[in-house]
Amino acid sequence: MPQRVETTDPEGVDYGWVMQATFVVTVTLGSLLVAALSVFVTLPTWGARASFAIRVGAVIWILTALGAYYYEKNVRAA
Repeated sequence: MPQRVETTDPEGVDYGWVMQATFVVTVTLGSLLVAALSVFVTLPTWGARASFAIRVGAVIWILTALGAYYYEKNVRAA
């Protein structure tokens, strides 16, 4: 029986897990946070709404990625 292709044995940080966790957490919780924050801002046009979502979503994305990386490196890998 040949070895399964999708198995890995990462040394150190599992970047695949970090990317997957970042995506899932950002889409599920980040979208709710962007919607909640948009309540406090006047967004008269669709362009303003899209620009707001992109700007706030980018900050949420990078903070989530850094948090997932820290968690993987210091908690899961230990």
